[in-house]
Amino acid sequence: MGKENNTHISWHPGFFEAIQLELDEYGKGLEFVYQHELNREPLRIDVVVIKKTKDFHINKNIGSIFRTVNIIEYKSPTTNVSIKDFYLVYSYACLYTVLNDVNIDDITLTFVESRYPRDLFSHLQKVQGYRVEEKWPGIYIVSGDIMPIQVIINRKLQTKENIWLKDLDSRIDILEMRRLRNAVIRKDKKAPIGAYLDIISRANEKSFKEAFKMGKTKTFEQILDEMGFVAKWEAKGLVKGEKRKALNIARNMVNLGLPMETVVKATELDPKKIKFLYKGK
Repeated sequence: MGKENNTHISWHPGFFEAIQLELDEYGKGLEFVYQHELNREPLRIDVVVIKKTKDFHINKNIGSIFRTVNIIEYKSPTTNVSIKDFYLVYSYACLYTVLNDVNIDDITLTFVESRYPRDLFSHLQKVQGYRVEEKWPGIYIVSGDIMPIQVIINRKLQTKENIWLKDLDSRIDILEMRRLRNAVIRKDKKAPIGAYLDIISRANEKSFKEAFKMGKTKTFEQILDEMGFVAKWEAKGLVKGEKRKALNIARNMVNLGLPMETVVKATELDPKKIKFLYKGK
């Protein structure tokens, strides 16, 4: 496997596209909301997947627990879901029911991360009395709450079933990258894929260049062009948009007097940029 790349990469735009790619065959019956703001404060749900009709059925493994409103929390390969994260997102679900007049039993929670959350699972089983079962490779169903809950470990997913989420990682070897390239070639050219590939290319530079035949003079945009994807500027636009949102949130947190470490963790921005905000106070 390749060595993890620790340079700052904004993973969430890629995850937003990966979840759409995984549920592509059900796209007509679903609405995908990016960075859903719960209110004017910096409280955001990573992704909300909403069924357009309540009786819309999904056979896909990652969507087997889905009900009307499905809240998804994503953690990049460098972080993991902590016990505090679990309760924070759980509180988002409760707040969502109040702000949007949705019944609590119409909501599900999904946590997606790269690493096995040993501490979280131990807490849920010993403290909450929940049952945790691996129903499919990498997909753990948490039973015992009024809301259906699942935790997805994307590195444990099978390529055949969930290539888009599995490969949203910084440790993709050349063989897996070639499989991803073949999957990309087969996709509808109108699919949202620019941000996803941009992130994969930067996190796995060597294997990406080899698998996608990216020479020294060939740009990322040219690769998308050659493959026939229409939204070739989509990656840059979505990533820049997310960074602008994160910067505004960081500025508000700095103005509230929160410590720099907290701001960096919450926004995933470069610490140098955060430091500049403190200097400008």
